Amino acid sequence: MKKVLIANRGEIAVRIIRACADRGLDTVAVYADSDADAIHVRLAGEAWGLDGDSPAATYLDAEKLITVAVRSGADAVHPGYGFLSESAPFARRVIAAGLTWIGPSPESIDLLGDKIAARQLAASVGAPLVAGTPDPVASAADAVAFAETHGLPIVIKAAFGGGGRGMRVARSLDEVAEQFDAAVREAVTAFGRGECFVEQFLDAPRHVEVQVLSDSHGNVVVLGTRDCSLQRRNQKLVEEAPAPFLTDEQRNRLHRSAADICAAAHYRGVATVEYLLSVDGTISFLEVNTRLQVEHPVTEETTGVDIVAEQLRIAEGLPLSVQATPAPTGHSLEFRINAEDAARGFLPTPGVITRFEPPTGPGIRVDSGVETGTVVSGRFDSMLAKLIVTGPTRQIAIRRARRALDEFVLEGIPSVLPFHRAVLRDDDFAEAEALKVHTQWIETSFAERIPAEALQPEPEELGITNSWIEIDGRRHTLRMPADAGALPAASVLTRAGAPVATAADAATPAPAGLVAPMAGTLITWLVADGTEVAEGDPVVVMEAMKMETTIVATGSGTLQRHRAPGDMIVAGEQLATLD
Repeated sequence: MKKVLIANRGEIAVRIIRACADRGLDTVAVYADSDADAIHVRLAGEAWGLDGDSPAATYLDAEKLITVAVRSGADAVHPGYGFLSESAPFARRVIAAGLTWIGPSPESIDLLGDKIAARQLAASVGAPLVAGTPDPVASAADAVAFAETHGLPIVIKAAFGGGGRGMRVARSLDEVAEQFDAAVREAVTAFGRGECFVEQFLDAPRHVEVQVLSDSHGNVVVLGTRDCSLQRRNQKLVEEAPAPFLTDEQRNRLHRSAADICAAAHYRGVATVEYLLSVDGTISFLEVNTRLQVEHPVTEETTGVDIVAEQLRIAEGLPLSVQATPAPTGHSLEFRINAEDAARGFLPTPGVITRFEPPTGPGIRVDSGVETGTVVSGRFDSMLAKLIVTGPTRQIAIRRARRALDEFVLEGIPSVLPFHRAVLRDDDFAEAEALKVHTQWIETSFAERIPAEALQPEPEELGITNSWIEIDGRRHTLRMPADAGALPAASVLTRAGAPVATAADAATPAPAGLVAPMAGTLITWLVADGTEVAEGDPVVVMEAMKMETTIVATGSGTLQRHRAPGDMIVAGEQLATLD
């Protein structure tokens, strides 16, 4: 290999460009219209536009990507993660074009990307498993029947999905049909196929995964474990390595079964085998991700193995640089820095980053695809950067992470930084003797204890400027509106710095009817035009940054639609009236 086309964007494209540079390989970047000024475009040796600004017209367009690869003289393609990274048809087209595919074989992607086939393979090697349907279920009624037979909760999962999309948990019989329909819809939107299967869901489980490397010389090496239990909407927010508070028996079983699964699949490349671990110690195989994981840096930091460099070695036909599971050194935490407002249910928040100053210091690594001035599009994933913090022990890593998160400056748009700061001060996560978080912890235990106002964006993100006053040798912050002279004298500010309307503002009426809380695409109406709805009824689904959000009625009345499925919506736009 001499020149690699990176069929991706953002921080992972930057990461791959740097790994290629370390190995003396030239790089070719591709970009959507809104990514023309992105960091990965600037860092690559060449950058080719994809003439479009939607995922389908750019990073998911296999024909465009291969055409650019051929025209640029690239001899290899690295898909990163997401987009086409787990597409066997794309891998086949890359290979058919005479290019090196930096990933597992299309046959392995087919086998392990089909969750039914992967589950059967896992069972054949004795991997731990809970009860599940042997094939995709045909209807919501079949999902209900499974729940009646095996009990609740159940999880409905897209057979060809990943990244938490097309996966829904049902905890009562009356919500099984609704969650089944939602999972199918998400799967069709994200992956083009809606087949779903059903299995028992371990209540309050941890999400533990194993990083595996396999080469063409028969070497299968486990690098270690990670814990990825801190999730919202089944998508990870915080990861750490090695997975803490496992017994030696649990760790050995995870290592052994992950290696056996990859060996049985004749796998070649980087794989992550995922499991659920219940509070009673039950382990159940979840799936195999046939690509590089977002959270790979925590394993790199604790093993000293460059996983992207290993991908390049494997694609070149070289043996792995590591031949046995390395003993982990220290502990590492990764925080996904997403453009989401945690105080509003993690709503996606596209916009312009007016100030981006990541932390530095001992044990700090930042993998970023943005900088000051970056325009964050609502058409792509919400992740902006990753903060990776490493220390000699978990407790020291946590202390370093608190400091690093406090130093992290991101202004212009709300982000999940306030959430991360709160998590690191919560005993369920930070306690030295146990890890009490689980995959539904954010929506349950955390939400019950932490009020939404505690997760409000920083004041600068809300148009509030800071000034200071010193009292008895300590500096205190004064928060003032940036345009204080324009505010009515009767206006007040909340403790979090957000303006609150008072009687002086009564002359400015709130928008009537149903208003979009974010920018995005209207996916589907849940009620017919002219339906009588009550306050709190789910009425419409929007998608932004690859996440679906259900919007509820803000009042009672007859709903009259103003916008249709497929429409692009701006934040604050009226979707419907309630007469």
